[in-house]
Amino acid sequence: MGAAAIDLLYWRNVKQSGAVFSSVLLLLFSLTQFSVVSVGAYLALAALSATISFRIYKSVLQAVQKTDEGHPFKAYLEMEIALSQDQISKYADKILLYSNTCMKELRRLFLVQDLIDSLKFAVLMWLLTYVGALFNGLTLLILVVVSMFTMPVVYEKHQAQIDQYVGLIRTQVNSVVGKIQAKIPGTKRKEE
Repeated sequence: MGAAAIDLLYWRNVKQSGAVFSSVLLLLFSLTQFSVVSVGAYLALAALSATISFRIYKSVLQAVQKTDEGHPFKAYLEMEIALSQDQISKYADKILLYSNTCMKELRRLFLVQDLIDSLKFAVLMWLLTYVGALFNGLTLLILVVVSMFTMPVVYEKHQAQIDQYVGLIRTQVNSVVGKIQAKIPGTKRKEE
């Protein structure tokens, strides 16, 4: 994650973080009420209304003041926005690597290469059935966005206490997993 994204999530610049957080939440909440097509169309109409109004305002202002400043968006119209072949290749390579890694891991889990890992995955999928029954995907996405903008700040302020409790939980989980591994025949405990 880039430094700009970290600064955004840690609220280093409150105005910028607030603007991004509120606009993303507004978009997600509007998606809960309207379809993606409607929201996209409304956003495009709002952007077009703003740019057309600004263009007309500047044209009227130039006519009244008898100046010749030209097109108000000239700098943006002349800006190069094409992706280079290197950029596309770099992102395609990253997507390919991630896809291959995911497929290998899923193959390993579904074909039970390691029984404990497959059982953990099964428990996770079983828990996700309950999460899916309680929340739809958009609600979960809203919760993720809110968590992304709040949890880093909370962790930064209360790091010592959180680390202490996470350590206690990790010790308990490792103890339970060790007991389960000892009871299941054919499994060996991984060295930590």
